[in-house]
This record gives sequence, C-alpha cells and structure tokens, in this order.
Amino acid sequence: MTTWIPSQMTAALPEVFLAIATMALLMIGAYRGNSHTRTIGWFAVAVLLVAGGLVAGTAASPGSAFGGMFVADTFARFAKFLVLIGSALAVVLSVAYIEREEMARFEYPILFLFATIGMMMMISANDLIALYVGLELQSLALYVAAAFRRDSLRSSEAGLKYFVLGALSSGMLLYGASLVYGFAGTTSFTGIAKVLATGTGNTGALVGLVFITAGLAFKVSAVPFHMWTPDVYEGAPTSVTAFFAIAPKIAAMALFIRVLVGPFAPLTAQWQQVVVFLAVLSMALGAFAAINQTNIKRLMAYSSIGNVGYMLVGLAAGTEAGVRGVLIYLLIYLAMTAGTFACILAMRVHGRAVEELDDLKGLGRTRPAMALALAVFMFSMAGIPPLAGFFGKLYVFLAAVQAGMYVLAVFGVLASVVAAFYYLRIVKLMYFDEPADTFDRLLGREIGVVLTVTGLFIAFFFVFPAPMLAAASAAAKSLFPG
Repeated sequence: MTTWIPSQMTAALPEVFLAIATMALLMIGAYRGNSHTRTIGWFAVAVLLVAGGLVAGTAASPGSAFGGMFVADTFARFAKFLVLIGSALAVVLSVAYIEREEMARFEYPILFLFATIGMMMMISANDLIALYVGLELQSLALYVAAAFRRDSLRSSEAGLKYFVLGALSSGMLLYGASLVYGFAGTTSFTGIAKVLATGTGNTGALVGLVFITAGLAFKVSAVPFHMWTPDVYEGAPTSVTAFFAIAPKIAAMALFIRVLVGPFAPLTAQWQQVVVFLAVLSMALGAFAAINQTNIKRLMAYSSIGNVGYMLVGLAAGTEAGVRGVLIYLLIYLAMTAGTFACILAMRVHGRAVEELDDLKGLGRTRPAMALALAVFMFSMAGIPPLAGFFGKLYVFLAAVQAGMYVLAVFGVLASVVAAFYYLRIVKLMYFDEPADTFDRLLGREIGVVLTVTGLFIAFFFVFPAPMLAAASAAAKSLFPG
C-alpha cells in the first residue's frame, strides 16, 4: 500500500491538482460574486497551464493509478496537452465576450474546468467504468454551458437538445459496456483484450462494441449521430461553441482511439468496417451539407463533422501510422478551429454580434489583418499546401493507403475537394464582394493574440514540423507496444 499511493498520486497528479484548484475557484467565486468573473477566468487559464506543466512533469514516470483503472502513458500526455491548450484558448476567447454579452458569471470558467477534468479522465481511462465516469463529468458540464444564456430561447433549446440526445448516447454506451462485461467478465481494458484474444465471447462482445461505438460516435459528432451538432453550435453562446468545437472533440477522439486499438484490438477486422462507414458518411455530409449554409456557426458545425470524417480515416487504418496521423490532425485542427472562432467572436457591427456569411463581404478592405488571418484558416481547412491543414490530411490519407484502403483515401480526397468550395467562398466574399458594414474593433487584445499565434502556426507549420511529428509518433507507439 505504501508504494501504491505515491505512484497513484504521481500518475493522476494533474487531474488531482485541477480538481482541487477548480473547487477553490468555485469557493472564491461564491464569496466574491460575479464582479470577479474576469479574475476567475484568468486564474482558470493559469490553472490549466500549470496542469499542462504537471502533465509534462509526469513524462519520466508513466504508470497507472486507482487499481489500474487510470493510465498515464505517452498517448495520454499528448492528448492531454492538446485538451489543456484548447480549454485555455477557449477561456481566453471568452473573457471579453461574456462581459460584452452581459453573461459574465463566475460559474462560466468553472464549468470549462470541470469539463476539462472529465476530458482528462476520459483520455486516461483504462476501464469501462472510468471511461463512463469521465465522459459524464465532461457531458454534465457541457449541458449547462450550452444553455448558459438563460434569457435566450436559442441557448435554452441548444442545451435541451444536447442534454436529451446526450443522455440517449450515454445510455447506449452504458448498455454496450454492460454487454461487454457480461461476455468478457471484466471491465478492465487489459482484461477485455486478454479475453478477446482467446476468442471467448467475441460475438457477444462485438454486439456490445457496436453500442459503445455508437455512443462515442455521438461524442465526436460522426454521421449518423451528428444531429445535435448544427443546432447546438448555432444556439449556444459563440464562446461556448468555440469550446465545444475544440477541447471536447479532441478528448472524445482520443478516447475513441484508446478504446478501439486497446481492449478491442482483437476485433480490429470487425470494427474497421464500422469506422469506415462512419468516416465515409461524415466526410460526405460535411462536404455537401455545408454548401447551402448562410450562418457561419452552422457552417463550422458541418465543417467539424467533415474533419471528424478525415480523422476517422486514420483510425480506420488500425495501425500505428494511422493513429499518428489522427494525432497530428488533432493538433492542426486545434489551431485552425481556435483561430477561426477568434474571427467569429470578433464579428461585431455597431456593438452587435453577427453570424451571417454575408457580413464578411469586403472584409479584406475594411479589416485587412483579420481577413488575412481568416483566409489562412480557410485555405488550411481546404487542405491547400503548404498550410498545416494539407499535412493533416496527407498523414491520415497516407495511413489509409499504407493499410490498403485505397478507395477510402480517394473518397477522402474527393470530399476534401468538394468541401473546398465553401471554404473558398468565404475568401471570395472577403476579397471580391463590396463591403458590408465595417466590423467594430477587436473585442479585447486576447482575440488579436490568439489570431496571430494560431495564424502563424498554421502558415509556418511546414518550417518546423519535426518536434510535433516526433511527439505524435511516440504517442502512437505507446498504444502499439509490440
């Protein structure tokens, strides 16, 4: 026991620190009130950065905790870094926005922190019970965040839709977990893998895996479990939508990877077919459904569905190269999405937030710096070299080709070409149409900093990709020890 406790605390130290700090900030907010929301928000950013430092500090001591239900390996560290950076960026983008929109309450950044704790638990889950607990901690905080603006009918509707459909997906996942437990006799990922490797109960476990996959597909908003995404993205406050599009997506995809290539690796030939189906539908819907959208938040919702499809191409390969491609894509997706939503949050005319694509007309003449940044993000999402988005798609498609999935790779390229239409349409509106109303000045310097940093990262990724590629390779290798 004396040797187990220190190793447990070391493996789970970032989560423990984040939980204690979040409760402390909650108490401070309860005593200080909403007038200190900005201060609590910046403290939340500091807490997330410190947690990132603790994640780096555990690099030399990988291990497990809580009886093997929690694992801290290289894959978990890489994904946690992305989640913590994404959450920190979301809070930074929110600070000025919630004040301007008169929704500054101290609970706002606290909800983001609680959701982040759940995401980190999901990423390190090594047991079906731990998986479910982390997933629900994240989801409960996100349900409240979606409906945070109580005086808005759209926000309340978004929260209710997300809650109802989220509860349905959680029920499916829990039912699948119970089936797997019934046939495998254990909830441990290691134990499940050992049982399935012997061929015992594989048919029953496969049925359970179908339900688990459906639940996880909802969390990453893969087709046909995407129905909540456009309405929630449009209805939730824009700063909340930015958070939804960044951190939870990364955590859910990391969990998807851990579940499929971990305990269910013996069933790779079976789940590959399901993942290919999800990838094809997601890429197709993301490419075609966004073409007629006029609201930029709904367009970003369908864009995120398409991006999930590209990530699933790498996962469908079921190889180390495929997982590495997905991790690289997640890193680039984080920067592209954070930068794009920084632009969306800056879309204000006469103090009023606007969300329509037509409001971007002539932006290249009225706000050239912002238009340039948004153009970089749109070209990157379209996969145009030498921007980072091109390399994200290149690595997942190469993994599919190396796995012999030529048709899937070709379909992904074709879907990317179709999707380029609506990305390039935004560039056309900004540079070739007559100006609409001039946007107000940037809402706080924070947005300008995020735009600059993410824009430079996307534009010059090809100059220094080696450290990030090496980190992604090491993370993927930890899931394939053989």
